[in-house]
Amino acid sequence: MRFMVIVKSDEKTDVAGAQPSAEELQEMGKFNEELVKAGVMLAGEGLLPSSEGFRLQYSGTTEARVVDGPFAESKELIAGFWILQVKDKAEVIEWMRRAPFREGEIEIRRIAELEDFDNATPEIVEHEQKLREQAEAN
Repeated sequence: MRFMVIVKSDEKTDVAGAQPSAEELQEMGKFNEELVKAGVMLAGEGLLPSSEGFRLQYSGTTEARVVDGPFAESKELIAGFWILQVKDKAEVIEWMRRAPFREGEIEIRRIAELEDFDNATPEIVEHEQKLREQAEAN
């Protein structure tokens, strides 16, 4: 199973643009190293403040509208993420309890696999698999 671990943003990280200290970066580096050595980390990145981001808004019939950040609700924003591949929910919880956070909140969501969709025909599954193989080769 793959899970996305979403690190929530807050006022100091998004609005004030506070960056992690050297100590916090070292702690996170050690934690990431444990994840990599265990073979569970597929990806993990921090994100810049929403002032450097933008959104596309779709309305059905018109061209998508671009809205530049910053965005008002910092508690709904993401400061970073991991993609972890583990055997089950319990394992991802066990790993993330070890994360070097002292405050805040993370959200963990299982990544949908094509097999989770009732309408995924064998042809769709085969096509998706080929695309994933191409992406990994790049």
